Amino acid sequence: MSPELIRMIAWSTLDTLAMVGLAGLFGTLIGLPLGIFLATSRAGELFPAPTANRIVGVIVNATRSTPFIILVVAIVPLTRLIVGTSIGTAAATVPLTIAAIPFIARVIEAAIREVDHGLIEAARAFGASPLQIVRKVLLPEAMPAVTLALTLTIVSLLGYSAMVGAVGGGGLGDLGIRYGYQRFMPEVMLTVVLVLIALVQGVQTLGDTLARKLDRRTRRS
Repeated sequence: MSPELIRMIAWSTLDTLAMVGLAGLFGTLIGLPLGIFLATSRAGELFPAPTANRIVGVIVNATRSTPFIILVVAIVPLTRLIVGTSIGTAAATVPLTIAAIPFIARVIEAAIREVDHGLIEAARAFGASPLQIVRKVLLPEAMPAVTLALTLTIVSLLGYSAMVGAVGGGGLGDLGIRYGYQRFMPEVMLTVVLVLIALVQGVQTLGDTLARKLDRRTRRS
């Protein structure tokens, strides 16, 4: 493999990390409060708003059920409006973020719902407000599960980032398609696959380690 191809693989890896990192960040900033709302807004819960809960749930489910490659094409006008173009790394960040938001919202909701309801009742007995219960009980107790959920999200985004290469999204997927597939260079395709595997393994290992450190049961034992 030539030095030029090695340089291109290195830059494509950085592009992939940039768009996945930004999509994960923006997706979490929006998906986290959405997930908290979904987990605490049913009838009889901390912030009861069942009608709003159902509406948000339908929107989240509709976005999640849309195949990613169709989502990329469908929101091309929005992508152009936000970043001024529909191709390249910056453009790929938009559909990646939109795909990440409902996924993060649902996994955050599931993580919060796993918290022992007795802890919530105990906090209520001590006079804690609903917001205090969220900040001091639900989020700290759910943090290991939230960490694992966000790890799963990043791993999924790595796969999606390779998919946007099919529509000129940049990164490793674009490199693999343009050189590995279209120019019949199997060594490039193999390298791209190996780099993606290494990235996934690294993210998963880091997430598992953080989740163990954040687990209060582990610290207490």
